[in-house]
Amino acid sequence: MTVIIRPIITEKSLQLAQKGWYTFQVAKQSHKVHVARAVNELYKVKVLDVRSITVPGKEMKTGRKRTVRKTSAWKKALVKLAKEQTIAVFSTGEKK
Repeated sequence: MTVIIRPIITEKSLQLAQKGWYTFQVAKQSHKVHVARAVNELYKVKVLDVRSITVPGKEMKTGRKRTVRKTSAWKKALVKLAKEQTIAVFSTGEKK
């Protein structure tokens, strides 16, 4: 089972990344322990904390008849890393 599906790169997630929290879309069946282990192995960093959220699906109207369609729910995880550790995918190139 693939635990980490993709990193979530948005304005908000980049601001959180500066504070040490990194956001990922994860498999719906995964637990916090699975997420921490996968981030450790994939990015070679030390994970201190994991917070997970199930994002509910949205109802959307599509087509000419405006039929209602619902998108599926998905799960995201916020991962806190040890100080001085970063993940390169979330870097903006700015130095402070």
